[in-house]
Amino acid sequence: MGTLRFIWAEITSRCQLTCTHCYAESGPFGTQGTMSRDDWRRLIDDAAEIGTQMIQFIGSEPTLHPALPDLVGHALDSGLEIEVFTNLVRVTSRMWETFSRPQVRLATSYYADDAGQHEAITGRRGSHARTKANIAEAVRRSIPLRVGLIHVAEGQRVRQAWQELVDLGVTDIGMDRIRQVGRGVRDRVADVSQLCGACAQGRVAVASNGEVWPCVFARWMPIGNVRVTPLADIVTDSALTMAQEKIGNPSKPQKCDPQSRCDPSKSGCNPDCPPGYHASPKKCWPYYYDHRK
Repeated sequence: MGTLRFIWAEITSRCQLTCTHCYAESGPFGTQGTMSRDDWRRLIDDAAEIGTQMIQFIGSEPTLHPALPDLVGHALDSGLEIEVFTNLVRVTSRMWETFSRPQVRLATSYYADDAGQHEAITGRRGSHARTKANIAEAVRRSIPLRVGLIHVAEGQRVRQAWQELVDLGVTDIGMDRIRQVGRGVRDRVADVSQLCGACAQGRVAVASNGEVWPCVFARWMPIGNVRVTPLADIVTDSALTMAQEKIGNPSKPQKCDPQSRCDPSKSGCNPDCPPGYHASPKKCWPYYYDHRK
């Protein structure tokens, strides 16, 4: 597999929302899992030791984990770049302090400029206003932020949501289709067709129980567990190679710029951006219209 450049750290399965398409099937009754604070700190140490460049704290909703500020600080002290993928429904003053630290950036998802449409997807009244207000606050604080628009339902006001985000000052906007994984499954079982093809190529996901996957979307393909096997051993094990062979390259993801470090926000491999259709309506809208059915 070569150098491990990026880790998704899914530190909790709790979330205030019950999004209809959630690949993690998360919600208010999720748990923090079996990975302790020390386990996560050890993972960060191991990741830095083998040359990992970036870690994304993700959930469900990572801000619901009480150790997030500590883990962000530990990762920064270890020399890692940080992204926190949050729904931005509730941000405490301590979280704003964490988000405002140098080398920390944010990512979130957005669905429509219409509150009713947005909340029909998130499953929580008031979530649209809260997320919108916190997007505006992140922009005001000059915190690096990218927003992913996810097409979930027919008639969804995604184009209008794009313009709303632009008006709020967001400059990094991506577009994705619904992925048929978890609650996103509609007419097929989760399989490699839902993946971008770059899974396990310099990146892995670690779940709140320590399980390691090639990608947060490839949850049916465990390749080890960091609670029982060192990360360095997992990323060089034959199980990872076999997962890469099984995944193949179904959607021919775009090549990474060698200077970009191939992190998910630049390589087109993350929970809100399909390969080759990132960062501008000119690129995203053809994809959207090709896949809206």
